[in-house]
Amino acid sequence: MNFVAPTLDAPALLTPIPALSDNYIWMVQRNGHAIVVDPGEAAPVLAHLTHGLILEAILITHHHHDHVGGVQALHQRTGARVYGPRHENIPICDVRLEEGDIVDLPGAGLQFQILDIPGHTAGHIAYAGRLDADQTAIFCGDTLFAAGCGRLFEGTPAQMLDSLGKIGCLPPDTLVCCAHEYTAANIRWALQVEPANATLQARAQDTARLRAQGLPTVPSRLGLELQTNPFLRTSHPDVQAAANQHAAALLSTPQAVFACLREWKNNFK
Repeated sequence: MNFVAPTLDAPALLTPIPALSDNYIWMVQRNGHAIVVDPGEAAPVLAHLTHGLILEAILITHHHHDHVGGVQALHQRTGARVYGPRHENIPICDVRLEEGDIVDLPGAGLQFQILDIPGHTAGHIAYAGRLDADQTAIFCGDTLFAAGCGRLFEGTPAQMLDSLGKIGCLPPDTLVCCAHEYTAANIRWALQVEPANATLQARAQDTARLRAQGLPTVPSRLGLELQTNPFLRTSHPDVQAAANQHAAALLSTPQAVFACLREWKNNFK
């Protein structure tokens, strides 16, 4: 996937805005323009629109209320254009998107390519592109989390595994901008799957330090996810062995391993 570099020279400012109980609304700012991703409520975004900052666009990944609850109020207050998945029902959508579409945002100098990533919901999409000349990011909603992935509310294990595979093909330094602060809990489970994974052990320590300081653990980087996230490691022998042991069966395909991991995580306390 080839990404177009930003058209403006000013650096982009990427901010995870806390919302609701554990959501993040992502904001990208450049040259007095901003875009936000998945505003579950309006007030935190409005609080960031200071000093004449213009909200250029609202990007939606899927229809769940904690991602769209603030869309109407923000649209009414700012007139920002709303982009969202073609095949999902969201409160307001000016531009409906599916894989292969491109979103051009000239004010902020950004361009995003759309990926269809069903699994969590049937029509979930992601926005992937460059924030700066050397930095790629993906806004992936509730599909890929730091050390985890979303529950399968509307999709199948095969769909989610395929969706994660698409994300996994992006450059390893891609920023993974997911929508929830689930990292600590995800890592506790991931350590049950791969207790000997030294990179995961170090990540657990880093995560604990950040949370103790009240800091977000995201964005993550895709390369780190590929080393520590069991849902991206269904072909790794250690993950396969752990899934086989948990299932008390020989799981013969990555889809079967993924389904076992997802069920395991669903019931992990």
